[in-house]
Amino acid sequence: MTFKKRPMSADGSKIERRKSHRFPVVVPIEVTWRGVDGVEFKEDAAARQVNANGGFLKMATYPDAGSRVTLTNFLSARTAEARVIAEPNAREGVANGIIVELITPDESFWGVDLQVKKTIVELESLEKALQREEMDLRLVKEYRDAVDLIRKAAQTLEQLREHQFREIDNSDLLSTLAADRIRRTISLCRDVAADLDTARVKSPSQDIEELHRALEHVQGQLRRRGNAPLNGAPKASQADRNYSNLS
Repeated sequence: MTFKKRPMSADGSKIERRKSHRFPVVVPIEVTWRGVDGVEFKEDAAARQVNANGGFLKMATYPDAGSRVTLTNFLSARTAEARVIAEPNAREGVANGIIVELITPDESFWGVDLQVKKTIVELESLEKALQREEMDLRLVKEYRDAVDLIRKAAQTLEQLREHQFREIDNSDLLSTLAADRIRRTISLCRDVAADLDTARVKSPSQDIEELHRALEHVQGQLRRRGNAPLNGAPKASQADRNYSNLS
């Protein structure tokens, strides 16, 4: 069997034939096709690099190049028709699966994973534009923190989905997520303190009172765990009562 080489430009670099950028995802897929004798085959796969036109599916048993296949998204139960345009070793980067092209381009078939990845890229581009416009550095930092939060949340969602798909315990991943939330809270508390010191908060409000009670509740939780200083820390029972009164 001979394989077609990817076309090269005049300077020897490879010509990119994809119609749009592919985004990394983890989406469980069922691939159905018929062999030359008409026998139907079904194989589980995992979509790894996708765009509106198709993508790379990691799978152990696969149809031949040129085969027509039906893809079923396990998460949404949506189906799509596609054709196999490359199989293992047919081209660079295809070693453990196949590349498929959707008969009708549809980025929504891959679900929210692709939408989130595209949104992150767009937000990062907007951040660079804000920096070029010499916007207030505080606003740029606020924007960067928001983008970073979305990026980390997307990565965590992808990892959780892969753990669920492979039936792997996710307790360590959730612990990492909780630790990251604590780091964000520390940074946010410092920003709020700076706002109070510079009188950006114009007058007392219900939000300030609610924030005070929430912080008391967290202090009480830390004290019970032995992670908070004894001096000045509120009694846990009182903190719990204060926080419960918020509702």
